[in-house]
Amino acid sequence: MIDRSKLRIDVERLNELNDFLLKDDNPLVTDFLKVIEKHGGIDEINKKAEEARKLENLMAKLEEKKSSYVTDLFWLQEQRDNDAFISIPEYRRQVLGDKADSMSFDESFAVTLEISACQYFPYIIPQTKEAIEKKELMPGRFIRVRNMAEQVKDNDVIAFAAAMQIVGASYVETLDTKGTLPGPDGAPANIHLGGPDTITGYFGGVGMPNDFALKWADEFLHYYTEYGIKQVLNINPGSVLVGYMMHKLGIDMEFKISVYMGNDNPYACLWTLLTAKLFSRDDGTSPLIGFNLANSVDNKTIELAAYVRKDLGFEDVVRIEHHITETYKSIVRQPYDRLDELVELADHVKNISAKHEGAGPKIDATREHPSDILDYFRAKEEIIEAGDWNFLLRNYLDKHASLNRTARVLTENGLTFIAAQNLHKK
Repeated sequence: MIDRSKLRIDVERLNELNDFLLKDDNPLVTDFLKVIEKHGGIDEINKKAEEARKLENLMAKLEEKKSSYVTDLFWLQEQRDNDAFISIPEYRRQVLGDKADSMSFDESFAVTLEISACQYFPYIIPQTKEAIEKKELMPGRFIRVRNMAEQVKDNDVIAFAAAMQIVGASYVETLDTKGTLPGPDGAPANIHLGGPDTITGYFGGVGMPNDFALKWADEFLHYYTEYGIKQVLNINPGSVLVGYMMHKLGIDMEFKISVYMGNDNPYACLWTLLTAKLFSRDDGTSPLIGFNLANSVDNKTIELAAYVRKDLGFEDVVRIEHHITETYKSIVRQPYDRLDELVELADHVKNISAKHEGAGPKIDATREHPSDILDYFRAKEEIIEAGDWNFLLRNYLDKHASLNRTARVLTENGLTFIAAQNLHKK
């Protein structure tokens, strides 16, 4: 029998790693610390972020800019305060009838209802109206991949941050230093790569070469302190490590690992979670708040990832995020629909989210403009000029419908979910 004790990591090895990280002349750590110092140091950074995140301060910024979004946000608040949304008990009776009253639901296995990507704040308003009219659920989690510099110009980034506090949902932004486009300073990540036409060149993480991990940290700290944005997407091993290090030092940031990272087997998940453990705080927390496995994973891989997560003490910290639907074009072979597999998982895998990036394949196939991942790379101005704005809105509302299909099927199977927590009373 093979002696598995040989896999033990010697304490001397850990001491060597600590000695390396703490060396005064370690250029990797020194350059990283300079980025943090540039933004005022850890305490000042957290203080600025906390102030920037307050709803009254976000609304004040919009009012100062005379943004039309202020009216929309007050309307959204009014709907919330008037209990315009269906409650969770009412929703269950709507799906199950009278037997809902006699059923018990285990909230410890609640599936987070996640939608991606909500590129534009204005899409929230028709989505909300549809949820009220049809007695549907609003997502408990929103993912965004819109260009940050672009959405700063039209105040979308502020309005969305405010909306998430109003509805009681978590959300994730995607920084411009992700490598698929020129960074905030206009410089390309890789001189040999362009936009979506060279997308295959980014496989393997070559989209964030050289100093881009530090640029990513710099960009994050800017939006963290300016708008209080706490959660961002992470697609590269270098920026993942930088995120662990920032959190370990005391910056209260969080990130989710993207499906593009390619964690597609249990050992990749083990690698990611081992590093999270090494850099976790004394209270057991990690900035890795969401872990989006690859679309190709099966339920066994998800269960094994959950096994690792639980044994390392991260079951309540790290959400496993799984695509139930994907955009119809440009990312996966269709039909792609993982709802049945989710139902099989949801009664024994905790802290998992059901991510909806497209309509059900049968619906998307009928659309004049099916959902397309490449639309994420398009500028808002170009979308409007091409006459595609309403097509993309239709795609987004289809995702909303897909999310509600998942909620309904979970409920029919006696399973639970997390929707927008300020809208749908329990």
